[in-house]
Amino acid sequence: MKTTDQNQQSSKTETIVLGGGCFWCTEAVFKEVRGVLDVESGYSNGQTTRPTYEQVCTGRTGSAEVVKLSYDPAQVGTRQLLEIFFATHDPTQLNRQGNDVGTQYRSGIYTTTPEQKDVADDLIREISQDKLFGAPVVTEVAPLAHYFPAEDYHQDFFERNPHQGYCMAVAAPKVAKFRKTFRDLAK
Repeated sequence: MKTTDQNQQSSKTETIVLGGGCFWCTEAVFKEVRGVLDVESGYSNGQTTRPTYEQVCTGRTGSAEVVKLSYDPAQVGTRQLLEIFFATHDPTQLNRQGNDVGTQYRSGIYTTTPEQKDVADDLIREISQDKLFGAPVVTEVAPLAHYFPAEDYHQDFFERNPHQGYCMAVAAPKVAKFRKTFRDLAK
């Protein structure tokens, strides 16, 4: 008789890519989440192959600043990740987050499975019906396409530069909000 090894089941990982404005902030939040095994800043869903930060900043590559999350669904579900995502950025701002303006700062959920798309669509429908944000959600939901890691100096940026002005003014409050609102999901 064959038995199922529970450790094998819990070692399954999934990947989802999220764009919530500047990737420094989004990365800082998701590095704190229990069950998130890896967070990588990058660029996705544009037309340029291996774009540089400077190219993405022009807005002409079509790429969004994103974070690629590898996570253990036995510890944190897709819906929980998306609830954190919606609570730590403004999904009603088209092609911007605060003072960061351009298509590269758009709100986006880039899925790797049909189930993730279903979860995202359902959650956006609920948020919209409940008028949670007081304005329409403009978050793009699309299959992941053309993902490229950002340059090394963007990786772990908040962790390495906590006293940098942007990190203190924008990233730190998002991390604090996550810790307060999602205490049960913190590492």
